[in-house]
Amino acid sequence: MSWKKFVLGLSVGFAGAYLLKSYVQEQTISAEKALKIAKNAFKENGPIDGSWIHMVPETFEKSNLSYNVYKGGISRTIENEVKQFEFLVDTKTGTILEVYPI
Repeated sequence: MSWKKFVLGLSVGFAGAYLLKSYVQEQTISAEKALKIAKNAFKENGPIDGSWIHMVPETFEKSNLSYNVYKGGISRTIENEVKQFEFLVDTKTGTILEVYPI
């Protein structure tokens, strides 16, 4: 095998690895999937009446760590009263980071 073919193969391998790494790091879930995750979690404790989600991710800091999150909300009837909750879902993992009543 010639030196030129070796260098070309090595270069193509590095370029491919770099592009794959960039692609994997940039993978995020959609806002629709984040809403589905939140709705399924809330449904474990009873029915929900309505839901919404911001389509544009926001930056959220917790415990000196920074996350890109989708912000959304759920409404449900509890003891004949409509209660509303906001939630934050990590855009990379789909983990619900915060839930709080509004």
